[in-house]
Amino acid sequence: MLKFRTMYQNGDEILKKEMSENPVSQQEWDQFQKLKNDPRITRMGKFLRAYSLDELPQLWNVFRGEMSLVGPRPIMVEQQQKYGCHLRDYICVLPGLTGLWQISGRNQTSFSRRVQLDYEYIQEWSLWLDIYIILKTIRVVLSKEGAY
Repeated sequence: MLKFRTMYQNGDEILKKEMSENPVSQQEWDQFQKLKNDPRITRMGKFLRAYSLDELPQLWNVFRGEMSLVGPRPIMVEQQQKYGCHLRDYICVLPGLTGLWQISGRNQTSFSRRVQLDYEYIQEWSLWLDIYIILKTIRVVLSKEGAY
């Protein structure tokens, strides 16, 4: 998936250092798979993420048929085990540029809730649900709701 770079190139090292030095960050990472004050993100990266501009290159992935406008968000390989029995359902659909997770709290929801939302989206899919998600995404992005 294409994205604008928002992190320092040695982001993995920075994350490992943060986790080893700050147990609160480790706890936040374990629950959300994200950090509100992530030391890996550049100043320009914070701006791009605040307005979801880092996702714009993924429109090319949509155009090429590698992604959908709406669907579960792409996950990292190391996050696959967190999907448990729902991983099979997840990999049967194209990842989306936006989805139920983005309009349901985004980074303020736990990763386990994200898994539930992805599974719910897959099970309840309809054209009307996609239209609803797209319209609500516009409001969420403009308000920067849950973005970091």
